[in-house]
Amino acid sequence: MIRLRTGLPAALGALALVLAAGQASAETRVTYKSAKAGTSYYQMGVEVAEAVQRAAGGAIAVTIEESQGSVQNVMEAAMRPGAFIFTTPPDLVTAAQAGTGAFKDKGNPKFAEIRALFPLPALSMHFVARGDLKAKHLSDLEGRSLLLGKGSFGATEGEKYLKLFGLDGKIRIADAELSNAVAALKNGQIDAFVTAGSWPAPNVIEAAASMDVSLLSLTDEEVSKTGRARLEIPAGVYKGQSTPIVTTALQVIAFSTTQMDEDTAHAVVKAFWEQKETMAQISPWWQGVDKEAIGSVRAKFHPGALRYYREAGYPVTEEQR
Repeated sequence: MIRLRTGLPAALGALALVLAAGQASAETRVTYKSAKAGTSYYQMGVEVAEAVQRAAGGAIAVTIEESQGSVQNVMEAAMRPGAFIFTTPPDLVTAAQAGTGAFKDKGNPKFAEIRALFPLPALSMHFVARGDLKAKHLSDLEGRSLLLGKGSFGATEGEKYLKLFGLDGKIRIADAELSNAVAALKNGQIDAFVTAGSWPAPNVIEAAASMDVSLLSLTDEEVSKTGRARLEIPAGVYKGQSTPIVTTALQVIAFSTTQMDEDTAHAVVKAFWEQKETMAQISPWWQGVDKEAIGSVRAKFHPGALRYYREAGYPVTEEQR
């Protein structure tokens, strides 16, 4: 059972969902810092939390916290004690440890304690426009309004793409939160929005189910300019989507820190892999995660995760140890 918990510190801006079954007798409490409510990664966090608690038989209680984005997640990793799990692309962890990019002048020695647990479905960019615009590419939005959101990977990446493709200043940027995107699109306040999540993305499903929308494709030249991996969303994933959509993808990992004890990390990672097929029966995005994805994780694994991967015979490189 999942219930809403209120009263988290306002500074965290967190919306907590507590997996209540067996909570009273739980031996270990884990916090999972996810993404903004309504996104695919928030839903994944709920599914992972359910899987861990189910596998642990009530010995582990997991609380899901809403996040304002991956940068915030990494920043909090340096401050949060105990069993704290958060999601982010590994490049941000590298940047935090080097004190570059979004973490320039924000260095913290505790960033060196960040360790990977398991891979998540890749983060894919979605550009969603009103269907009546007949838009097919980002350039078709010139003179139109676009909601990027604030603080998330999708917002940062979307802004970068506008500059890369020569569209900076040619598209009006709406000042609103991503959580309002579908409603704003439906009532005509915006012409399009950008969101990043593993497909099928819940807010894109909602938009496509409630109105006529177009998902915009990137050209191969545009994909190359981004420096990201090319991803093709098959036809039929979203209502009214009759052709494949070409976009970009970025690896996302569930991380913790060395403050999480080895046994808890082992139990969480073991539960994730043993419950993954069950999760995939509910949400198809888990089908894209397999043991081969472990080898592409550009980060050091937590000792508890390494113990499980050694037991399961999963491949781990020397750089990941």
